[in-house]
Amino acid sequence: MTGRARFASVCLFLAALCSAAITPAATPVQASLQAVFAPWDDVETAVIDVLAGARSQILVQAYLLTSKKITTTLVDAHRRGIDVRVLVDGAQLEKVPSSTAGVLAAAGVPVWLETRYQNAHNKVIIVDADDPGATTVTGSFNFTWTAQHKNAENILIARNNPALAARYAENWARHRQEATPFKK
Repeated sequence: MTGRARFASVCLFLAALCSAAITPAATPVQASLQAVFAPWDDVETAVIDVLAGARSQILVQAYLLTSKKITTTLVDAHRRGIDVRVLVDGAQLEKVPSSTAGVLAAAGVPVWLETRYQNAHNKVIIVDADDPGATTVTGSFNFTWTAQHKNAENILIARNNPALAARYAENWARHRQEATPFKK
């Protein structure tokens, strides 16, 4: 091997070493958005899939929550040790006898009633806000059977976006401070 070839080989070796040294050990996760539209898409199942993937916490703000499937998934998450907390619109709870807030509370899930506003019209789920894989679900979709089968509704699922999830979690906490505990 000539001196020039040896020099080129050493340079290539050093370049490979340098690029390996500055390459992060963990590959950054790309944030993603998914739009889901009822009645054409199965929004309820998309919500359930997000809930089922929770690792530490689920925060819910619901104008109306009557979906038995979503409620069951929230109870199951609570039973597997996930910190599940729910805010619901107090007026809707009184107007709609099929609300599942009582089912959640009976299972040990903390539920609070928002009564300060004419309508606590938020429809938000925040999953694992402190995690790099944090997910936020928001849109027009009430967590009801009717929203899936009778209405034109939408959700946007923002995955791997802890900054967005943190912002929504802050708003959730602000609303929680104004809410009253649900009495079984």
